[in-house]
Amino acid sequence: MIWDLFLIFFKIGLLSFGGGYAIIPMIEHEALNGRWLLEREFQEVISIAGMSPGPVATNSATLIGYRVAGFGGAVSATFGMILPSLIIIIVISIFFYRVRDSLWMKSTFYGLRPVITGLIAFAAIRLGFMGSKQDILTWESLGILIIIFAALYGLMKFKLHPLTIIVGSGILGIAFF
Repeated sequence: MIWDLFLIFFKIGLLSFGGGYAIIPMIEHEALNGRWLLEREFQEVISIAGMSPGPVATNSATLIGYRVAGFGGAVSATFGMILPSLIIIIVISIFFYRVRDSLWMKSTFYGLRPVITGLIAFAAIRLGFMGSKQDILTWESLGILIIIFAALYGLMKFKLHPLTIIVGSGILGIAFF
């Protein structure tokens, strides 16, 4: 099981791009298909991983590994998640210095932006409504949408500090729920 955890998270770390929240759909797929976690447990793991210091993908790998195979599973899954990034960073840094100003390199990174944005949006929507077997448009989801739009409006129109947005969203969350 420990070797399986390492291989799965090595594959996720190797094939995913865009940061922790963009990787969540891949982690979810593997955790649920491997029958390591139920949907509700996965949502709890991601919530805890997001609140913990450090990258959410690495934290979730650690928590899933621990839940599946104890301390050895946590170490294996964590090492599997970070090893591809470490290898890729070392290899790319050797070559990137030579091609950093080329047009094709700049175009590639520019083209990846919408893909990463879409993956993050999917993860947010999926986690926001995960486990909900009822209609998507409920009073609860309407309250969430109001908080989201109020936060965006405050950021864009009034240029409020993010800490103010976080506190205000928390107060609105308490009021609505």
